[in-house]
Amino acid sequence: MNDVARLAGVSHQTVSRVLNQHPSVSPATRERVLEAVRQLNYRPNAMARGLAGRRSRVIGVVSFDTILYGPASTLLGIERAARAAGYGVSIVTLEQLDHSGMVAALEALADQSVAGVVVIAPQTAAAAALHSLPLGVAAVAVESNVGGEIPAISVDQVTGARLAVQHLLGLGHRKVWHLSGPRDWLETHGRIEGWRGTLEEAGLPAPPLMTGDWSARSGYQAGLELARRGDVTAVFAGNDQMALGMMRAFHEHGIRVPDDVSIVGFDDIPEAEFLSPPLTTIRQDFDEVGRRCIAALLRAIEADLPEGPDRPEPDPHVAPTLVLRRSTAAPKA
Repeated sequence: MNDVARLAGVSHQTVSRVLNQHPSVSPATRERVLEAVRQLNYRPNAMARGLAGRRSRVIGVVSFDTILYGPASTLLGIERAARAAGYGVSIVTLEQLDHSGMVAALEALADQSVAGVVVIAPQTAAAAALHSLPLGVAAVAVESNVGGEIPAISVDQVTGARLAVQHLLGLGHRKVWHLSGPRDWLETHGRIEGWRGTLEEAGLPAPPLMTGDWSARSGYQAGLELARRGDVTAVFAGNDQMALGMMRAFHEHGIRVPDDVSIVGFDDIPEAEFLSPPLTTIRQDFDEVGRRCIAALLRAIEADLPEGPDRPEPDPHVAPTLVLRRSTAAPKA
């Protein structure tokens, strides 16, 4: 803004009045300022302006349009934690978390003068779009590993996968198949890493990786492929929905769970304990993710205060837990 003011020969207050369409500026001065704006390709940072006063006790949340259990539960955990801290939540839901969508979301939140921003960014493109955030904006990423200056809170996906595979190996299985989620999801990479690394440490080769799309249908299709092999005894599914579809495929082919094949899921959806048999799975504590996310955001907000942040930095990795049910058992002799 100072560069525009210098080129137009006016004060930066005049530039501000022109950009905000204030009527007290003469037409000639207005045109001179706008010409300077055009020459310098100046774009006002609406997010920074909106957050400058920190007038509201509202936290902005940028999410994407999904009904998947993990991201939806993460959003709910953030809302609960924000309310407990005395903040309201304003949610902007995008069809695609990319650069242009992120900019539009930030502009919308700036109009509300939100105190800070939480971005649920579990996909690689979404993580890259986080770099659209202007400097100085208090922000936290969730389910992401964005790097740089933005704090990120997430469930430890690698540890979760390790718990699943170690459980199956402990039962005596020597080959554990894995049906992963989509490759553009960061959680997918963490679960693959934990699965493959645990097998390597046990001196066992990893079977060919199978890829799904988080849906029960993709689990069903993978289950049909595995049923035709006849030598599968253990599967780690990337989420509970895919595990559910796989169980259906095995049932249709006369393969009993866990007598013939053991299955471990991931998420611990509410229906997991009511499947037949009840599903052994990895539980993610989404409420704890929400609490640490809000704690990290409030710490970032307080960093601008003269006395600095008055709260400890939360551990960015939330530990998952193994929930034992009846879908796993020792392999047949």
